[in-house]
Amino acid sequence: MCRWAAYRGDPLYLEELVSSPAHSLIEQSHCATRAKTPTNGDGFGIAWYGDRPEPGRYRDTLPAWSDCNLKSLARQIRSPLFLAHVRAATGGGTRRDNCHPFTFGNWSFMHNGQISGFERLRRPMEAMLDDELFNARGGTTDSELMFLLALRFGLQQTPMAAMAEMIRFVESLAEKLLGSVLLRYTAAFSDGKALYAIRYATDRKAPTLYASPLGKGYCLVSEPLNDDVDAWAEIPDGSAITLGENGLDIAPFRPVQAAAKTVPVAITA
Repeated sequence: MCRWAAYRGDPLYLEELVSSPAHSLIEQSHCATRAKTPTNGDGFGIAWYGDRPEPGRYRDTLPAWSDCNLKSLARQIRSPLFLAHVRAATGGGTRRDNCHPFTFGNWSFMHNGQISGFERLRRPMEAMLDDELFNARGGTTDSELMFLLALRFGLQQTPMAAMAEMIRFVESLAEKLLGSVLLRYTAAFSDGKALYAIRYATDRKAPTLYASPLGKGYCLVSEPLNDDVDAWAEIPDGSAITLGENGLDIAPFRPVQAAAKTVPVAITA
């Protein structure tokens, strides 16, 4: 399983999540504490938003702990919205095109989880893409393909409804072709304005997700960045999270629903 961290709020240096905290994302790349394996050394990536609509991005196949460029960039880049990811591959080779975050236009996406039996589902999933989205596929992961499918189902217009429809489609396909469904999905995605996240699994064992205020904003992380347990609220399994102008909202996430109504949740330091 992978580890990731994301932030939205007043501009913040990336190092506040990526390298500075005691249990930063780089620390989690070789010493994760709330994952099946402690090492996430199959590459890393960051995507950040600035003055242009589309995100900047830096990815590599090196382990995050061994790339001095990552620490340097994280110290210098200041952004109001960014995503960062360290990879433990469950499918797809260790290559740059398979490293998260993935981007398309102004959208960015990263994921922690898996689809059981993906190799048998891959071709019919790809067949749902139009030519533009199919040609945008650079890697071989289930994560990138689910992102492109969500775009196919209307991510740019109705983000949560598109994700729900994408997961409903994948579950239906797995049931038809495999006779069973096992999908674990904890993802973050953004259009450069709002930050969205979903924590969901068919077996109720979704990869972990936590939220906390940070500066004048909020961060979402796979694991708390420090030992202050009172500062971190665990996001329940089966949740859709939106971080926008009005702060953090959380709502139930069910793939059978077209969309979920958000309900404000207060998270205090």
